[in-house]
Amino acid sequence: MRVLNKEMTGKKNRPVKVVQFGEGNFLRAFVDYMIDIANEQGKFDGDIVLIKPIEFGNLDNFHKQDCQYTVSLRGIVDGEAKILNRQVTSVADAVDAYTEYEKYMGLAEIDTLRFVVSNTTEAGIVFDDSDKFELNPPKTFPGKLTKFLYHRFETFGGDMEKGLVMLPVELIDDNGIMLKKCVMQLIDLWNLGDAFKKWVDEACIFTSTLVDRIVTGYPRDTEAQEWEAFGYEDRIMVTGEPFALWVIESAKDISKEFPLPEAGLPVIFTDNQKPYKQRKVRILNGAHTSFVLASYLCGNDLVKESMDDADVCNFMTKTIFDEVIPTLTLPEAELKEFANAVITRFNNPYVKHALLSISLNSVSKWRARCMPSLLGYVEKFGKLPAHMTFSLAALMAFYTGTEIRDKALIGHRDGQEYNIMDDMAVMEFFRDNCEKATADFVSAFLGNVDFFGQNLNEVPGLTQAVITYLDDIKANGMRTALCKLS
Repeated sequence: MRVLNKEMTGKKNRPVKVVQFGEGNFLRAFVDYMIDIANEQGKFDGDIVLIKPIEFGNLDNFHKQDCQYTVSLRGIVDGEAKILNRQVTSVADAVDAYTEYEKYMGLAEIDTLRFVVSNTTEAGIVFDDSDKFELNPPKTFPGKLTKFLYHRFETFGGDMEKGLVMLPVELIDDNGIMLKKCVMQLIDLWNLGDAFKKWVDEACIFTSTLVDRIVTGYPRDTEAQEWEAFGYEDRIMVTGEPFALWVIESAKDISKEFPLPEAGLPVIFTDNQKPYKQRKVRILNGAHTSFVLASYLCGNDLVKESMDDADVCNFMTKTIFDEVIPTLTLPEAELKEFANAVITRFNNPYVKHALLSISLNSVSKWRARCMPSLLGYVEKFGKLPAHMTFSLAALMAFYTGTEIRDKALIGHRDGQEYNIMDDMAVMEFFRDNCEKATADFVSAFLGNVDFFGQNLNEVPGLTQAVITYLDDIKANGMRTALCKLS
Protein backbone atom coordinates (compact mmCIF):
# COMPACT_ATOMS: atom_id res chain seq x y z
CA MET A 1 0.00 0.00 0.00
CA ARG A 2 1.26 3.50 -0.84
CA VAL A 3 2.42 5.75 1.97
CA LEU A 4 0.78 9.18 2.12
CA ASN A 5 3.09 11.89 0.74
CA LYS A 6 2.99 15.38 -0.73
CA GLU A 7 2.60 14.13 -4.29
CA MET A 8 -0.62 12.45 -3.27
CA THR A 9 -1.92 15.48 -1.36
CA GLY A 10 -0.78 18.01 -3.96
CA LYS A 11 0.87 20.15 -1.31
CA LYS A 12 1.64 23.73 -2.30
CA ASN A 13 4.85 25.36 -1.09
CA ARG A 14 4.07 28.38 1.04
CA PRO A 15 6.25 30.77 3.05
CA VAL A 16 7.07 29.51 6.52
CA LYS A 17 5.09 31.64 8.95
CA VAL A 18 4.81 29.31 11.95
CA VAL A 19 7.21 27.26 14.04
CA GLN A 20 5.60 24.86 16.44
CA PHE A 21 7.22 23.47 19.57
CA GLY A 22 5.52 20.09 19.78
CA GLU A 23 4.51 17.58 17.13
CA GLY A 24 1.86 15.75 19.15
CA ASN A 25 -1.68 14.76 18.30
CA PHE A 26 -3.46 17.77 19.78
CA LEU A 27 -1.59 20.45 17.86
CA ARG A 28 -1.84 18.56 14.59
CA ALA A 29 -5.60 17.98 14.98
CA PHE A 30 -6.26 21.51 16.20
CA VAL A 31 -3.83 24.29 15.21
CA ASP A 32 -2.34 22.73 12.08
CA TYR A 33 -5.79 21.58 10.95
CA MET A 34 -7.18 25.11 11.27
CA ILE A 35 -4.24 26.69 9.47
CA ASP A 36 -4.68 24.14 6.67
CA ILE A 37 -8.29 25.27 6.18
CA ALA A 38 -7.25 28.94 6.27
CA ASN A 39 -4.60 28.19 3.64
CA GLU A 40 -7.10 26.41 1.43
CA GLN A 41 -9.42 29.41 1.56
CA GLY A 42 -6.63 31.86 0.77
CA LYS A 43 -6.79 33.60 4.14
CA PHE A 44 -3.37 32.77 5.60
CA ASP A 45 -0.93 31.38 3.00
CA GLY A 46 1.65 30.05 5.43
CA ASP A 47 3.46 26.82 6.20
CA ILE A 48 4.37 25.35 9.58
CA VAL A 49 7.62 23.74 10.68
CA LEU A 50 7.28 21.36 13.61
CA ILE A 51 10.02 21.28 16.24
CA LYS A 52 10.51 18.21 18.40
CA PRO A 53 11.47 19.89 21.69
CA ILE A 54 12.39 16.77 23.69
CA GLU A 55 15.27 14.30 23.36
CA PHE A 56 13.40 11.01 23.17
CA GLY A 57 11.46 9.79 20.15
CA ASN A 58 12.06 10.42 16.46
CA LEU A 59 10.48 12.03 13.45
CA ASP A 60 10.91 9.11 11.03
CA ASN A 61 7.22 8.73 10.21
CA PHE A 62 6.90 12.47 9.56
CA HIS A 63 9.73 12.40 7.05
CA LYS A 64 8.48 9.22 5.35
CA GLN A 65 5.16 10.98 4.75
CA ASP A 66 6.58 14.44 3.89
CA CYS A 67 4.74 15.64 7.03
CA GLN A 68 1.40 14.96 5.33
CA TYR A 69 -1.26 13.30 7.46
CA THR A 70 -4.99 12.74 7.86
CA VAL A 71 -7.22 14.27 10.51
CA SER A 72 -10.40 12.23 11.05
CA LEU A 73 -13.06 14.09 13.04
CA ARG A 74 -15.84 11.89 14.36
CA GLY A 75 -19.03 12.97 16.07
CA ILE A 76 -22.47 14.51 15.72
CA VAL A 77 -22.65 17.09 12.92
CA ASP A 78 -25.99 18.66 11.99
CA GLY A 79 -27.78 16.02 14.04
CA GLU A 80 -26.10 13.05 12.38
CA ALA A 81 -23.14 10.85 13.30
CA LYS A 82 -20.43 11.63 10.76
CA ILE A 83 -16.76 10.98 10.03
CA LEU A 84 -14.99 13.93 8.38
CA ASN A 85 -11.56 13.14 6.93
CA ARG A 86 -9.06 15.76 5.81
CA GLN A 87 -5.54 15.48 4.44
CA VAL A 88 -3.59 18.22 6.22
CA THR A 89 -0.90 19.88 4.07
CA SER A 90 0.01 22.87 6.21
CA VAL A 91 3.15 21.28 7.70
CA ALA A 92 6.26 21.72 5.54
CA ASP A 93 8.91 20.07 7.71
CA ALA A 94 9.72 18.59 11.12
CA VAL A 95 13.00 19.32 12.88
CA ASP A 96 14.66 17.75 15.92
CA ALA A 97 15.97 20.50 18.20
CA TYR A 98 18.67 18.15 19.52
CA THR A 99 19.94 16.13 16.58
CA GLU A 100 19.37 18.94 14.05
CA TYR A 101 20.33 21.89 16.20
CA GLU A 102 21.78 24.09 13.43
CA LYS A 103 18.74 23.55 11.22
CA TYR A 104 16.47 24.26 14.17
CA MET A 105 18.20 27.55 15.01
CA GLY A 106 18.19 28.45 11.33
CA LEU A 107 14.42 28.67 11.50
CA ALA A 108 14.85 31.87 13.53
CA GLU A 109 16.49 33.42 10.47
CA ILE A 110 13.44 32.98 8.20
CA ASP A 111 12.25 36.42 7.14
CA THR A 112 8.57 35.40 6.84
CA LEU A 113 8.38 33.76 10.26
CA ARG A 114 5.80 35.40 12.51
CA PHE A 115 4.16 32.89 14.89
CA VAL A 116 5.39 30.46 17.55
CA VAL A 117 2.92 27.80 18.67
CA SER A 118 3.68 25.54 21.63
CA ASN A 119 2.21 22.66 23.55
CA THR A 120 4.92 21.38 25.87
CA THR A 121 2.51 20.17 28.62
CA GLU A 122 1.63 22.09 31.76
CA ALA A 123 5.12 21.38 33.13
CA GLY A 124 6.72 22.93 30.04
CA ILE A 125 6.26 26.58 31.03
CA VAL A 126 8.52 26.73 34.06
CA PHE A 127 11.51 28.86 35.02
CA ASP A 128 14.55 26.74 35.81
CA ASP A 129 17.56 28.72 36.98
CA SER A 130 19.84 25.77 36.27
CA ASP A 131 19.16 26.02 32.52
CA LYS A 132 22.11 27.32 30.50
CA PHE A 133 22.33 29.50 27.41
CA GLU A 134 25.43 27.54 26.29
CA LEU A 135 23.47 24.32 25.87
CA ASN A 136 22.53 23.43 22.29
CA PRO A 137 19.64 23.61 22.90
CA PRO A 138 18.81 24.73 26.45
CA LYS A 139 16.92 22.02 28.34
CA THR A 140 13.62 23.81 29.08
CA PHE A 141 11.07 25.13 26.62
CA PRO A 142 11.38 28.74 27.90
CA GLY A 143 15.15 28.32 27.57
CA LYS A 144 14.86 27.08 24.00
CA LEU A 145 12.47 29.90 23.11
CA THR A 146 14.66 32.58 24.71
CA LYS A 147 17.75 31.46 22.79
CA PHE A 148 15.70 31.13 19.58
CA LEU A 149 14.39 34.69 19.99
CA TYR A 150 17.89 35.97 20.78
CA HIS A 151 19.23 34.45 17.57
CA ARG A 152 16.45 36.15 15.60
CA PHE A 153 17.14 39.44 17.40
CA GLU A 154 20.82 39.24 16.41
CA THR A 155 20.13 38.02 12.87
CA PHE A 156 17.93 41.02 12.06
CA GLY A 157 19.87 43.58 14.10
CA GLY A 158 17.08 44.17 16.57
CA ASP A 159 14.59 45.11 13.83
CA MET A 160 11.32 45.83 15.64
CA GLU A 161 9.40 44.51 12.63
CA LYS A 162 10.85 41.03 13.10
CA GLY A 163 9.30 40.21 16.47
CA LEU A 164 7.26 37.03 16.85
CA VAL A 165 3.79 36.27 18.16
CA MET A 166 3.67 33.53 20.78
CA LEU A 167 0.58 31.27 20.80
CA PRO A 168 1.05 28.82 23.68
CA VAL A 169 -1.77 26.32 24.21
CA GLU A 170 -0.45 24.66 27.37
CA LEU A 171 -3.28 24.08 29.84
CA ILE A 172 -2.32 26.59 32.51
CA ASP A 173 -3.97 29.87 33.43
CA ASP A 174 -2.54 32.90 31.62
CA ASN A 175 -0.14 30.69 29.67
CA GLY A 176 1.23 33.58 27.59
CA ILE A 177 1.82 35.79 30.62
CA MET A 178 3.62 32.95 32.40
CA LEU A 179 5.74 32.17 29.33
CA LYS A 180 6.81 35.80 28.94
CA LYS A 181 7.68 35.96 32.62
CA CYS A 182 9.95 32.91 32.22
CA VAL A 183 11.65 34.42 29.13
CA MET A 184 12.27 37.71 30.92
CA GLN A 185 13.77 35.90 33.90
CA LEU A 186 16.10 33.97 31.62
CA ILE A 187 17.18 37.16 29.85
CA ASP A 188 18.26 38.52 33.23
CA LEU A 189 19.82 35.23 34.33
CA TRP A 190 21.82 34.92 31.11
CA ASN A 191 22.72 38.63 30.91
CA LEU A 192 21.42 39.00 27.36
CA GLY A 193 21.14 42.77 27.61
CA ASP A 194 18.55 45.52 27.86
CA ALA A 195 18.25 45.97 24.10
CA PHE A 196 17.13 42.36 23.66
CA LYS A 197 14.82 42.63 26.65
CA LYS A 198 13.20 45.73 25.12
CA TRP A 199 12.82 43.91 21.77
CA VAL A 200 11.09 40.96 23.41
CA ASP A 201 8.85 43.27 25.42
CA GLU A 202 7.87 45.58 22.57
CA ALA A 203 8.39 43.72 19.28
CA CYS A 204 7.08 40.34 20.42
CA ILE A 205 3.54 39.49 21.46
CA PHE A 206 2.74 36.84 24.08
CA THR A 207 -0.89 35.79 23.80
CA SER A 208 -2.77 33.73 26.38
CA THR A 209 -5.05 31.12 24.92
CA LEU A 210 -7.86 28.74 25.80
CA VAL A 211 -8.30 25.65 23.64
CA ASP A 212 -11.03 23.03 23.53
CA ARG A 213 -11.24 19.88 21.43
CA ILE A 214 -11.18 16.22 22.44
CA VAL A 215 -8.39 14.58 20.43
CA THR A 216 -8.44 10.80 20.68
CA GLY A 217 -5.14 10.27 18.86
CA TYR A 218 -3.92 7.53 16.59
CA PRO A 219 -6.47 4.72 16.02
CA ARG A 220 -4.10 1.86 16.74
CA ASP A 221 -6.85 -0.72 17.21
CA THR A 222 -8.39 -0.01 13.81
CA GLU A 223 -5.21 0.89 11.92
CA ALA A 224 -5.66 -1.61 9.08
CA GLN A 225 -9.30 -0.69 8.50
CA GLU A 226 -8.44 3.03 8.42
CA TRP A 227 -5.74 2.51 5.78
CA GLU A 228 -8.03 0.33 3.71
CA ALA A 229 -10.70 3.03 3.75
CA PHE A 230 -8.19 5.77 2.86
CA GLY A 231 -6.42 3.74 0.18
CA TYR A 232 -3.04 4.67 1.65
CA GLU A 233 -0.88 4.05 4.71
CA ASP A 234 -0.81 6.88 7.27
CA ARG A 235 1.11 6.27 10.48
CA ILE A 236 0.66 9.78 11.86
CA MET A 237 -3.08 10.19 11.30
CA VAL A 238 -5.02 11.57 14.23
CA THR A 239 -8.65 11.33 15.31
CA GLY A 240 -10.76 13.75 17.32
CA GLU A 241 -14.19 15.32 17.74
CA PRO A 242 -15.63 17.94 15.36
CA PHE A 243 -16.12 20.57 18.09
CA ALA A 244 -13.31 23.07 18.54
CA LEU A 245 -12.78 26.43 20.20
CA TRP A 246 -9.68 28.61 20.32
CA VAL A 247 -9.85 31.81 22.38
CA ILE A 248 -6.83 34.08 21.94
CA GLU A 249 -6.26 36.91 24.41
CA SER A 250 -3.84 39.56 23.25
CA ALA A 251 -2.98 43.10 24.29
CA LYS A 252 -2.35 43.91 20.61
CA ASP A 253 -4.76 43.05 17.81
CA ILE A 254 -3.41 40.17 15.70
CA SER A 255 -6.68 39.26 14.01
CA LYS A 256 -5.64 40.71 10.65
CA GLU A 257 -2.39 38.73 10.64
CA PHE A 258 -4.03 35.53 11.83
CA PRO A 259 -7.46 35.73 10.16
CA LEU A 260 -8.73 32.26 10.99
CA PRO A 261 -12.28 33.43 11.78
CA GLU A 262 -12.53 34.71 8.20
CA ALA A 263 -12.14 31.08 7.12
CA GLY A 264 -15.14 30.15 9.27
CA LEU A 265 -12.97 28.69 12.02
CA PRO A 266 -14.01 28.76 15.71
CA VAL A 267 -11.38 31.27 16.83
CA ILE A 268 -12.22 34.20 19.11
CA PHE A 269 -9.88 37.16 19.58
CA THR A 270 -10.39 39.04 22.84
CA ASP A 271 -8.63 41.17 25.42
CA ASN A 272 -10.10 39.01 28.21
CA GLN A 273 -10.42 35.23 27.92
CA LYS A 274 -11.60 34.74 31.51
CA PRO A 275 -15.39 34.70 30.74
CA TYR A 276 -14.74 32.00 28.13
CA LYS A 277 -12.66 29.96 30.53
CA GLN A 278 -15.37 30.37 33.17
CA ARG A 279 -17.97 29.20 30.64
CA LYS A 280 -15.95 26.09 29.78
CA VAL A 281 -15.12 25.21 33.38
CA ARG A 282 -18.62 25.80 34.74
CA ILE A 283 -20.66 24.29 31.87
CA LEU A 284 -18.50 21.58 30.28
CA ASN A 285 -16.34 20.53 33.21
CA GLY A 286 -18.98 21.40 35.80
CA ALA A 287 -21.55 19.24 34.04
CA HIS A 288 -19.15 16.31 34.04
CA THR A 289 -18.39 16.65 37.73
CA SER A 290 -22.02 17.19 38.74
CA PHE A 291 -23.50 14.13 37.00
CA VAL A 292 -20.85 11.45 36.48
CA LEU A 293 -20.76 10.12 40.05
CA ALA A 294 -24.53 9.88 40.27
CA SER A 295 -24.63 8.31 36.81
CA TYR A 296 -22.07 5.68 37.77
CA LEU A 297 -24.11 4.71 40.83
CA CYS A 298 -27.17 4.51 38.56
CA GLY A 299 -25.37 1.74 36.68
CA ASN A 300 -23.74 3.57 33.77
CA ASP A 301 -20.06 3.31 32.81
CA LEU A 302 -19.67 5.81 29.95
CA VAL A 303 -20.67 9.40 29.22
CA LYS A 304 -22.62 8.27 26.12
CA GLU A 305 -24.54 5.73 28.24
CA SER A 306 -25.36 8.55 30.64
CA MET A 307 -26.80 10.64 27.82
CA ASP A 308 -28.91 7.67 26.70
CA ASP A 309 -30.21 7.35 30.27
CA ALA A 310 -33.24 9.67 30.38
CA ASP A 311 -33.03 10.17 34.15
CA VAL A 312 -29.37 11.17 34.15
CA CYS A 313 -29.63 13.25 30.99
CA ASN A 314 -32.55 15.18 32.47
CA PHE A 315 -30.55 15.81 35.64
CA MET A 316 -27.57 17.05 33.65
CA THR A 317 -29.67 19.31 31.41
CA LYS A 318 -31.46 20.96 34.31
CA THR A 319 -28.16 21.47 36.15
CA ILE A 320 -26.66 23.34 33.19
CA PHE A 321 -29.62 25.39 31.99
CA ASP A 322 -31.42 26.09 35.28
CA GLU A 323 -28.53 26.43 37.72
CA VAL A 324 -25.20 27.09 35.98
CA ILE A 325 -26.05 29.41 33.08
CA PRO A 326 -27.95 31.92 35.28
CA THR A 327 -24.73 32.53 37.27
CA LEU A 328 -22.51 33.36 34.26
CA THR A 329 -21.76 36.74 32.67
CA LEU A 330 -21.62 36.10 28.92
CA PRO A 331 -24.82 36.71 26.89
CA GLU A 332 -27.47 34.08 27.61
CA ALA A 333 -27.89 33.10 23.95
CA GLU A 334 -24.16 32.50 23.63
CA LEU A 335 -24.12 30.42 26.81
CA LYS A 336 -27.06 28.29 25.66
CA GLU A 337 -25.43 27.72 22.28
CA PHE A 338 -22.26 26.51 24.03
CA ALA A 339 -24.30 24.32 26.39
CA ASN A 340 -26.11 22.68 23.49
CA ALA A 341 -22.76 22.02 21.85
CA VAL A 342 -21.57 20.41 25.09
CA ILE A 343 -24.58 18.07 25.10
CA THR A 344 -23.88 17.17 21.48
CA ARG A 345 -20.29 16.36 22.44
CA PHE A 346 -21.44 14.18 25.34
CA ASN A 347 -23.57 12.24 22.83
CA ASN A 348 -20.62 11.52 20.51
CA PRO A 349 -20.91 7.80 19.65
CA TYR A 350 -17.24 7.62 18.63
CA VAL A 351 -15.83 8.68 22.03
CA LYS A 352 -15.88 6.11 24.83
CA HIS A 353 -15.33 8.39 27.83
CA ALA A 354 -15.33 6.32 31.03
CA LEU A 355 -17.08 7.80 34.06
CA LEU A 356 -14.45 6.37 36.40
CA SER A 357 -11.71 8.23 34.54
CA ILE A 358 -13.65 11.50 34.94
CA SER A 359 -14.18 10.70 38.63
CA LEU A 360 -10.48 11.14 39.51
CA ASN A 361 -9.94 13.82 42.16
CA SER A 362 -13.62 14.72 42.25
CA VAL A 363 -13.41 16.66 45.52
CA SER A 364 -11.00 19.27 44.16
CA LYS A 365 -12.86 19.22 40.83
CA TRP A 366 -16.16 19.93 42.58
CA ARG A 367 -14.59 22.87 44.38
CA ALA A 368 -13.20 24.38 41.15
CA ARG A 369 -16.03 23.53 38.77
CA CYS A 370 -19.27 23.36 40.76
CA MET A 371 -18.88 25.31 44.00
CA PRO A 372 -18.73 28.73 42.25
CA SER A 373 -22.03 27.94 40.50
CA LEU A 374 -23.69 26.82 43.74
CA LEU A 375 -22.52 29.87 45.67
CA GLY A 376 -23.31 32.21 42.78
CA TYR A 377 -26.82 30.79 42.54
CA VAL A 378 -27.41 31.24 46.29
CA GLU A 379 -26.14 34.82 46.09
CA LYS A 380 -28.31 35.68 43.09
CA PHE A 381 -31.54 33.88 43.99
CA GLY A 382 -31.35 33.48 47.78
CA LYS A 383 -32.00 29.74 47.63
CA LEU A 384 -30.11 26.50 46.96
CA PRO A 385 -29.79 25.07 43.46
CA ALA A 386 -31.34 21.62 43.95
CA HIS A 387 -29.35 19.68 41.35
CA MET A 388 -25.97 21.14 42.27
CA THR A 389 -26.74 20.49 45.94
CA PHE A 390 -27.69 16.91 45.11
CA SER A 391 -24.34 16.49 43.33
CA LEU A 392 -22.62 16.96 46.70
CA ALA A 393 -24.65 14.12 48.20
CA ALA A 394 -23.92 11.98 45.12
CA LEU A 395 -20.21 12.67 45.56
CA MET A 396 -20.38 11.55 49.18
CA ALA A 397 -22.26 8.39 48.20
CA PHE A 398 -19.75 7.58 45.48
CA TYR A 399 -16.82 8.17 47.86
CA THR A 400 -18.25 5.83 50.51
CA GLY A 401 -15.65 3.19 51.32
CA THR A 402 -13.87 1.85 54.39
CA GLU A 403 -10.76 0.31 52.83
CA ILE A 404 -7.78 1.90 51.05
CA ARG A 405 -5.96 -0.63 48.89
CA ASP A 406 -3.20 0.00 46.32
CA LYS A 407 -3.60 3.76 46.69
CA ALA A 408 -7.34 3.65 46.01
CA LEU A 409 -10.39 3.88 48.25
CA ILE A 410 -12.60 0.89 47.51
CA GLY A 411 -16.23 1.64 46.73
CA HIS A 412 -19.02 -0.79 45.89
CA ARG A 413 -21.73 -0.74 43.21
CA ASP A 414 -24.18 -3.63 43.09
CA GLY A 415 -21.75 -5.83 44.98
CA GLN A 416 -18.83 -5.04 42.66
CA GLU A 417 -15.75 -3.08 43.73
CA TYR A 418 -14.59 0.12 42.04
CA ASN A 419 -11.54 2.30 42.69
CA ILE A 420 -11.95 5.83 44.03
CA MET A 421 -8.82 7.80 43.16
CA ASP A 422 -7.97 11.02 44.97
CA ASP A 423 -5.36 12.56 47.26
CA MET A 424 -4.57 10.35 50.22
CA ALA A 425 -5.92 12.94 52.69
CA VAL A 426 -9.28 12.89 50.88
CA MET A 427 -9.47 9.09 50.80
CA GLU A 428 -8.52 8.85 54.47
CA PHE A 429 -11.25 11.35 55.38
CA PHE A 430 -13.95 9.28 53.69
CA ARG A 431 -12.59 6.03 55.08
CA ASP A 432 -12.72 7.46 58.60
CA ASN A 433 -16.06 9.29 58.35
CA CYS A 434 -18.38 7.58 55.88
CA GLU A 435 -19.88 5.17 58.44
CA LYS A 436 -20.79 7.90 60.91
CA ALA A 437 -24.34 9.15 61.27
CA THR A 438 -25.30 11.02 58.10
CA ALA A 439 -25.55 14.37 59.89
CA ASP A 440 -22.07 14.01 61.36
CA PHE A 441 -20.62 12.79 58.04
CA VAL A 442 -22.11 15.69 56.08
CA SER A 443 -21.14 18.30 58.66
CA ALA A 444 -17.55 17.05 58.72
CA PHE A 445 -17.30 17.03 54.92
CA LEU A 446 -18.85 20.45 54.30
CA GLY A 447 -16.85 21.90 57.15
CA ASN A 448 -13.49 20.70 55.81
CA VAL A 449 -11.77 23.96 54.89
CA ASP A 450 -8.87 22.06 53.28
CA PHE A 451 -11.34 20.66 50.76
CA PHE A 452 -13.35 23.78 50.00
CA GLY A 453 -11.33 26.76 51.20
CA GLN A 454 -14.25 27.66 53.47
CA ASN A 455 -16.86 26.11 55.76
CA LEU A 456 -19.81 25.22 53.53
CA ASN A 457 -21.95 24.50 56.60
CA GLU A 458 -22.32 28.29 56.73
CA VAL A 459 -24.30 28.32 53.48
CA PRO A 460 -27.93 28.62 54.65
CA GLY A 461 -29.78 25.31 54.39
CA LEU A 462 -27.01 23.45 52.59
CA THR A 463 -26.09 21.03 55.38
CA GLN A 464 -29.65 19.85 55.99
CA ALA A 465 -30.36 19.56 52.26
CA VAL A 466 -27.29 17.37 51.67
CA ILE A 467 -28.22 15.23 54.71
CA THR A 468 -31.73 14.71 53.30
CA TYR A 469 -30.44 13.80 49.84
CA LEU A 470 -27.77 11.44 51.17
CA ASP A 471 -30.24 9.66 53.47
CA ASP A 472 -32.56 9.21 50.49
CA ILE A 473 -29.73 7.77 48.38
CA LYS A 474 -28.79 5.35 51.16
CA ALA A 475 -32.37 4.24 51.76
CA ASN A 476 -33.74 4.07 48.21
CA GLY A 477 -30.78 4.01 45.83
CA MET A 478 -29.27 6.66 43.57
CA ARG A 479 -31.77 6.46 40.72
CA THR A 480 -34.85 6.79 42.92
CA ALA A 481 -33.36 9.73 44.80
CA LEU A 482 -32.19 11.44 41.62
CA CYS A 483 -35.58 11.07 39.91
CA LYS A 484 -37.30 12.97 42.73
CA LEU A 485 -35.57 16.12 41.45
CA SER A 486 -37.29 15.98 38.05
